[in-house]
Amino acid sequence: MRTAIALAALCLFAAACERAPESDAAFGARVKAWMMAHPDDLRAALENMQTKTGAEDAKAEAAAIQQAQAALPRLRAALERDPRDFAANPSGKVTVTEFYDYRCPHCINIASKVVGLIRARPDVRFVFKEMPIFGPVSEHAARAALAAKAEGKDYVGLYAAMMAARPLDDAEIDRLAAARGVSLPAIDAPAAIARDDAQIVQTEKLAEQLSIDGTPGFIVGDTIIHGEDFDQLVAAIDKAKAKA
Repeated sequence: MRTAIALAALCLFAAACERAPESDAAFGARVKAWMMAHPDDLRAALENMQTKTGAEDAKAEAAAIQQAQAALPRLRAALERDPRDFAANPSGKVTVTEFYDYRCPHCINIASKVVGLIRARPDVRFVFKEMPIFGPVSEHAARAALAAKAEGKDYVGLYAAMMAARPLDDAEIDRLAAARGVSLPAIDAPAAIARDDAQIVQTEKLAEQLSIDGTPGFIVGDTIIHGEDFDQLVAAIDKAKAKA
């Protein structure tokens, strides 16, 4: 509606730019009258604007994808071989990297499939990139997982448990972490927080360079997957395996 009013206002302004100024009420009345009298013209103008905007958005998205693909070779080590990240099936021939948040609904939806894939496909190396974007609780969950990694505890089990928790709050995070032997003081120690926050910031910058602006995001070989498309993930794994 605001777009329609703006279009109408522009038309009226162009038709009467030399006339004396009038009140806002009078101008608004003329805009409304014009809209009522020219519905087809208004509709055509809106459709033209939407088409143009859609084309511009598609062009910008294609450019971002191309830029991300070009950046993959120089970012490969950071994506797949950062020793701070937990990697399941470390001897796997094909590597999947996931950017995720424990409170992201789409990450939650695909989490059980991710765990199933890790267990069923030992040839797939799976790298976890903690990228909390849903606030302090998500950050606490990420630090708990990083503590589990640092202490050699059951990272995948904690990942699965936190993804399944309803609701996931600070108390539940601590309970799930403690149940897997994670030292709770280690999660919130100032030095650990500083270290983990630095890692998370670097992960966010890495995701940005790959045009991953939300979670989950997956990288498999030269394929970047946005969202919880498990079929596309499996297809990308099979493609990368065949190429390898």
